[in-house]
Amino acid sequence: MEAINTTLPLLWFALVALFLTLYLITDGFDLGVGILTLTAANEERRGIIINTLSTVWDANETWLVCTGGLLYGAFPLAYATIVNALYIPITLMVIGFIFRAVSFEFREHSLNKTFWNIGFGGGSLLVALSQGLILGGVIAGIKVDEAGNFIGGTWDWWNLPSILVALTVVQGYVLIGSTYLIAKTEGELKRYHYITAKFSALTTFSGALALTITTPMFYEQVRDRLFHQPEVWIFAAIPILATGAVGLLMNSINLRQEKIPFIWSIVLFLITILALAFVVFPYIIPFQVTIYQASSSLSSQAFMIAFIGFFVPLLLLYNVYLYRVFQGKVISPHYGE
Repeated sequence: MEAINTTLPLLWFALVALFLTLYLITDGFDLGVGILTLTAANEERRGIIINTLSTVWDANETWLVCTGGLLYGAFPLAYATIVNALYIPITLMVIGFIFRAVSFEFREHSLNKTFWNIGFGGGSLLVALSQGLILGGVIAGIKVDEAGNFIGGTWDWWNLPSILVALTVVQGYVLIGSTYLIAKTEGELKRYHYITAKFSALTTFSGALALTITTPMFYEQVRDRLFHQPEVWIFAAIPILATGAVGLLMNSINLRQEKIPFIWSIVLFLITILALAFVVFPYIIPFQVTIYQASSSLSSQAFMIAFIGFFVPLLLLYNVYLYRVFQGKVISPHYGE
């Protein structure tokens, strides 16, 4: 029984991490493309950019719903505390999602698309900034009592490190969105996004480097964890891996490769998520509540396993099929080279 009590929270933590990873990658390029619509030179270009998402954007956001559902079911204490502590940025994120969804649908049938263009691009930017502030607030730590209930202030998440995280997240989304558009478009539009990809790669790397240096300076618990033996060697290896991935990404952009830049962008996201998991584990609320303290009852976790065992493969197969069917480029018949 002790082994089960130890194993199930680990399994659910891994599943939450998996779903969150799939969300950050898929909806990451989705949001990045949305932000890039704000830079489109004309309506035809913007239409092509938005059409690259028309078949996948709904499926991408499914992973966030699944992540929230898993967190609620497997770690209800963490879910309640995080939502309570980060209510404002979470609300802003939901508002951004609403603007994106409504604008995406209404834009297609509107004669004057200006308002809906701003709604889609601005909503995408709002979601990205909100998610960065949520991440920054979680890394900063949430004040809780002995029972794990939130006892902090409404604006604890609003601080300089969280703002830096938010800006870096936006640049990361623009990066993966740019590389996605390189693979999905042609002609002048494709050439333009080689430029945005290179610029956002540099700004993302700069932001990540600044966070790597300043986060241990701001937060004593992070500093103690990262510079403890043997964790310090893993902490040293992660920036080296990230630097190598950025170098290979820049090289693929310079060589004007189509799909490889997107792959290296995904690798960068995976390295970042691995680094975050390394910093917070085994805490679900850094650095206050562990996955074992926040986990639901054994019967609840066991019951959910049966459902997830059926649901996850089905959802993965659906997404693989969707991306395979719609893997071609989006080209307007009126858009010249």
